[in-house]
Amino acid sequence: MIWSVLYTKPRNEKKVFERLSKQGIESYCPCQKILKQWSDRKKWVEEPIFKSYIFIKSPATESEKVAILQTPGVVRFLYWLGKPAQVKQIEIEAIQNFLGEYELVDTVSFESGSKLNIKEGALKGAKGIVLYQTKNEVVLRIEKLGMSLVARLSKLNVERLNS
Repeated sequence: MIWSVLYTKPRNEKKVFERLSKQGIESYCPCQKILKQWSDRKKWVEEPIFKSYIFIKSPATESEKVAILQTPGVVRFLYWLGKPAQVKQIEIEAIQNFLGEYELVDTVSFESGSKLNIKEGALKGAKGIVLYQTKNEVVLRIEKLGMSLVARLSKLNVERLNS
């Protein structure tokens, strides 16, 4: 199964997800629980991992695309190198597994780096690009998204690949 990426208005990810779900369109909005502090209280809230992005099962027809684009909060489909961005089912599952394994996840813009293979954990066997590596932190690029997931991984769980 191939997924497309939708760009949404800021802070509309969960609303767009709900609207598309009501239309019967399979979609995915990866979220995490974060403790927010206001001046008078603290509250746990679910925040999207990828700001202004959600994933949808790729539309089969032009009329489906039009219906999706007419959904309030949707700005456009995301394009990568002049073509609609596509995400494989295995990459969606890797994000789901990643979020199941790590409590706090953040996103950053990516840069090119060395290739690595993950030896342990939810992403075991996955290959990716290292943005940077410190004593306790590895930043990995998820292909075709233009975004990265940040997690604290032991250096023992990754190995560099020879290009």
